[in-house]
Amino acid sequence: MASDSESKINKTLTPFKRIAILGGTFDPIHLGHLKPAQQVAKWLDVEQLTLLPAHIPPHKNGTYANAKQRQAMVDLVCQYNPLFKIDARELARSTPSYTVETLRELKRDNPQCQLFFIIGMDSLLNFTLWHEWQEILNLCHLVVNSRPHYEISTINNETKGLLKQRQADNLSDIEQAQSGRIFIQENLLCDISSTEIRSQLKNSASKNHYLPDYIFHYINQQQLYR
Repeated sequence: MASDSESKINKTLTPFKRIAILGGTFDPIHLGHLKPAQQVAKWLDVEQLTLLPAHIPPHKNGTYANAKQRQAMVDLVCQYNPLFKIDARELARSTPSYTVETLRELKRDNPQCQLFFIIGMDSLLNFTLWHEWQEILNLCHLVVNSRPHYEISTINNETKGLLKQRQADNLSDIEQAQSGRIFIQENLLCDISSTEIRSQLKNSASKNHYLPDYIFHYINQQQLYR
């Protein structure tokens, strides 16, 4: 039987509940989103991963599919794969979707949880230009998925300094930290973007192997990206 002191130590080391979040316009959602997200969920040992479709991304002029269509595609993913669940709060907004605002709400709803916000390497390259990026790191840990053609060696000096200060290698390093660390994940790389998929769909009606069958069917049904 453990002593009182050992019990206190074990209790202290008990990790926070983890919540994993992947945001994006998902225009359309594809395997380049889903496969790395599945790997992150396995690494974090979470039963579900939240997909967070954005309404009006501050860094884009707009989307090709409307909010209702993009939500429908994410809903389909969640129906076919129970690992994923949708959080559609940003789609209900009439203002630009700032990540920091959503993270504040999620943290308020889950004060004793560790939030892990998943981004791509391309997003890390300009992360220090994000709206209230310092506050984002006060609210969550970042998980950065490697992407082809975006080498970590190309990041600017400000981001290099940020990584030197904040990067962590193991989950055991953050058992007592609810936020503030950055993980670089060498995940299964899917060298495709939504922009490339839209271009392929515009030029060909044949099956796109970067899309789940049910997403491809929905796109054809709605005559999207033509």
